[in-house]
Amino acid sequence: MNFLDEIKNLKEQIKSKDKFDINFNFDNIVISGMGGSGIVGNIFQEYYTSIPVISIGDYGIPGFVNEKTLFIAVSYSGNTEETLSNVEDAKKKGAHVRAITSGGKLATIVEKSIIIPSGIQPRSALGYMLMPLFNTFAPIDDAIVSQTYGILDDMDKNHSDIKSEAFKIYENSSIPIIYGSKPFKSVAYRWKTQFNENAKTFAFYSYFPELNHNDTMPLKSAYRRDEYLFYAFESDNARINQRIGITEEITGEQFTVVKSPSQDYFSKLFYLIHYADYLTYELALVRNVDPTDVSTIEELKKKLA
Repeated sequence: MNFLDEIKNLKEQIKSKDKFDINFNFDNIVISGMGGSGIVGNIFQEYYTSIPVISIGDYGIPGFVNEKTLFIAVSYSGNTEETLSNVEDAKKKGAHVRAITSGGKLATIVEKSIIIPSGIQPRSALGYMLMPLFNTFAPIDDAIVSQTYGILDDMDKNHSDIKSEAFKIYENSSIPIIYGSKPFKSVAYRWKTQFNENAKTFAFYSYFPELNHNDTMPLKSAYRRDEYLFYAFESDNARINQRIGITEEITGEQFTVVKSPSQDYFSKLFYLIHYADYLTYELALVRNVDPTDVSTIEELKKKLA
């Protein structure tokens, strides 16, 4: 499967019915993952608020982890050093450990693992890794999944406007800055990492309303501000949309406001994710770089081994 086919596969991934069989009581959920796998915990933590959910992307687990913790390790390869280390720590503290992976060592040390398809880039397997969490804790209505499938399919068939955006970024050597807001702060971060890995460019992110207490100052007078290209996600919160408009007005900076064709959370989530997939893929092509290349990351891992 080439990288374009991996992108198009997202709509099939959201139809996954994988779920955990949970037959015990727990007080909190801790999700451990890095990189393209780690974003899964970030997205779910931001959305699911029925009980405490902590997403960690580092060595070490929270001190509160115990036998009342559901600990979920997410590693597409199954060989992520930090995640494997955290699994061992969680086991020692008596947590209920589960995993989402395509195989590797993780599948051998966590008995109750959800095994997802292998052979694609971890960042292209977001649907496979995220759906078990939704299916287990916050099931999505089939009608919404079907609606989202159609939205993604439409983008697969025609994303000429996004392709034009990518050329604009390239032509102006722009550095993208992405502004999200709850519950899509983590998606703004996903955009940043897709620019990094796919297009091999720097990008930065922040979120409303926090950025109105810091970023707002340099928006008006920073040096080299013409080198930045700003994106903002339209929000369901009227107050956030007002902040976007006022921020543009008082700083003189214009944002490209990304609007989903649906305001349903699930559809909007995957629309925003897919938008960045194509934007960064097209930027990679116009820059003549391989969107699948992660050789520098792999070199670092080898030196650490």
